Amino acid sequence: MESAAGCVSRIGLAGLGVMGQNLALNIAEKGFPISVYNRTTSKTDETVRRAQEEGGLPLTGHTTPKDFVLSIKRPRAIVMLVKAGAPVDSLISSLVPFLEPGDAIIDGGNEWYENTERRLEDAASKGLFYLGMGISGGEDGARKGPSLMPGGHKEAYQIVRPILTKIAAQVDDGPCVTYVGPGGAGNFVKMVHNGIEYGDMQLISEAYDILKNVADFSNYELTQIFRQYNDSELESFLIEITADIFRVQDDLNSSACGKQYLIDQILDKTGMKGTGKWTVQQAAELAIAAPTIAASLDSRYISGLKDERVVAESVLEQAGLQIDPFRFRNSEKEPLQQLINRFVHKALYASKICSYAQGMNLIRAKSNEKGWNLNLGELARIWKGGCIIRARFLDQIKKAYKRNPNLANLIVDKEFSRELVEREIPWRKAVKLAVRSGISVPGMSASLAYFDAYRRSRLPANLVQAQRDYFGAHTYERVDRPGSFHTEWARIARELKSGDVHN
Repeated sequence: MESAAGCVSRIGLAGLGVMGQNLALNIAEKGFPISVYNRTTSKTDETVRRAQEEGGLPLTGHTTPKDFVLSIKRPRAIVMLVKAGAPVDSLISSLVPFLEPGDAIIDGGNEWYENTERRLEDAASKGLFYLGMGISGGEDGARKGPSLMPGGHKEAYQIVRPILTKIAAQVDDGPCVTYVGPGGAGNFVKMVHNGIEYGDMQLISEAYDILKNVADFSNYELTQIFRQYNDSELESFLIEITADIFRVQDDLNSSACGKQYLIDQILDKTGMKGTGKWTVQQAAELAIAAPTIAASLDSRYISGLKDERVVAESVLEQAGLQIDPFRFRNSEKEPLQQLINRFVHKALYASKICSYAQGMNLIRAKSNEKGWNLNLGELARIWKGGCIIRARFLDQIKKAYKRNPNLANLIVDKEFSRELVEREIPWRKAVKLAVRSGISVPGMSASLAYFDAYRRSRLPANLVQAQRDYFGAHTYERVDRPGSFHTEWARIARELKSGDVHN
């Protein structure tokens, strides 16, 4: 099992799924001897074999928690990569008997932040340090350089900082890791990161829907379009892989005309693991508007109703539903296609700005509530590389918060406000075109509605508050004088109706 007997490891990692294996190999490749452990020994054996095959990396495997812990140099640092919840508590219980005061435990899973805060307190009572560390980048990022979001005991971060700064993705202004903040800050930030990711993916899928089903672009043409997008302000990992997806042909299916594209054979049902739901729940609890992220979650729920949607399509057609979609005349198809593409390009970027604005405001609200003092610009910086939402415009977000650390909303940053105004008309046209064609664009629509609501100095909320005061005596404020007021609406209404009768 052990490939380097007698070696004292600098760090340990427990939980050897693909993410755990790849992160362990990344650590070893950067020159840090590492011990690994998994409850299923075959995973440990597989990791040791991979370490040998990938250059004789300094990695040793262990079969018991005791041997694993004692093989690590003090102060010990152990990273856990197991399923969130009870499995984390179980693993901690198996390791703690062999740990000593001053040792550190780092949970690298997508854990609920309050569980991390509970474990922080428990660890502290035993003289141990604890971090909840968000890791983004998927399997490839874990091996080649992820974005890391550690939060918790700063003493634990100092123990592993030399390692984390080497294994993280590297960008022009440093490694994609920072000490996020105390408590469950690291896990909370990773949760919102994933919520933003939901929004990004939804917006891209809506752009695809318009381009394919309204503008009638082929999969080959969609590849070229998204490549062009990736050479623009939309440059990002998700745009890049979207261009790749449209190129892949289906090896399991072919027609008389040749192979079909795989994208057209994939069932239109989207899975999820829970962090998007947590994000929307937290937005509601903190009274932060996050309509784009919420729309992306709702869209995943609706996608899961495949059988119901098939029936609904048939029933509504039989009931006489007729959508009058946008249609081309042959002579104008190509110029109009390019015009629609231009609308969608602008709409996608503007919607993306609003989605990120919602996510950053949610992080700030939780930071204020918990006293975490999070640096939003630094969070944008560590997302520039390694992670799923890495994108060119994150550098602009970093600069926006550097210009004004107390920026109320990205919408009112001088650079982003200019970009939104430049794109506002094509943004509206893209949404209008989709609605006219019967194509749902909940993410783009939610972003546009968020923009329109936020930019208006007066909203129809005065009527809603009047209604609340009418049926529940909730009172209201006035625009012309301070204080709370209540009106006996029902009595006045009865008197007015009585007067109408007499008149």
